[in-house]
Amino acid sequence: MLNPNVPAWFEIPTHDLDRAQSFYEKMLGIELARENFGGNDMAVFRGAGKPNSSGALVRMPDCEPSVQGSVVYISIDDIRPALDKVKAHAGDVFVPCTALPPGMGYFAQIRDCEGNRVGLWSPN
Repeated sequence: MLNPNVPAWFEIPTHDLDRAQSFYEKMLGIELARENFGGNDMAVFRGAGKPNSSGALVRMPDCEPSVQGSVVYISIDDIRPALDKVKAHAGDVFVPCTALPPGMGYFAQIRDCEGNRVGLWSPN
């Protein structure tokens, strides 16, 4: 059964898909899968066994990277190592690792190499 409160899919716009894929793979220590859906090249995050939550980096002519608007949060095991890699790969840290109320984990926000504001969330 699907959880109606969990986003089913997200897309992070890019100008240079290769550069963006390299940024996220190095920052998060993961591999993204290159796929083509509906004529659009994408680098897909594999929801780590969570079928209702995944997304992709995508290059589409009518979508522009931006630090304004919606913020997508990516769930990771530990924010600190990822934040250490952001600046080395042409990104910036907007909000450092910040504790949420007890039991809710930690979050941070970055600007990726394409100019998107993206959130990171960790339970630890």
